[in-house]
Amino acid sequence: MTAPTPAPPSPARPWYREPYVWMVIGGPLVVVVASLVTVTIAVRNADTVLPREAAPAPAVVAPDRMTPEERLQAEKALLPANQGRNHAVSSALPKKD
Repeated sequence: MTAPTPAPPSPARPWYREPYVWMVIGGPLVVVVASLVTVTIAVRNADTVLPREAAPAPAVVAPDRMTPEERLQAEKALLPANQGRNHAVSSALPKKD
C-alpha cells in the first residue's frame, strides 16, 4: 500500500486579505477619523468670546446687610441646587413647593 500524497500547501495570502488585520486596524482608524471630525466641527463652530463689558457684574451683598425678604430670595435662588445636591446623596426625593 502506498501512503496518500499530501496536498501542496496553499499559497500564503497577502496581509491585506486577512479579515483580522482589518478588525485590528479598523477600531483605531475609526477613532482617529471621529476625532478629526470632532475637531473640524469645534473649529468651524467656535463660540465667540464676549468682552468683559458685555457681562453684567454680579451684585454681591453681605447677608447681614440684606433685608429678610432679600435673604429669602437669595436662599430660594440656591434652593434647586441644594435640593439636587442633597438628592444625589440621600435616597429621599426633595419636597415640592
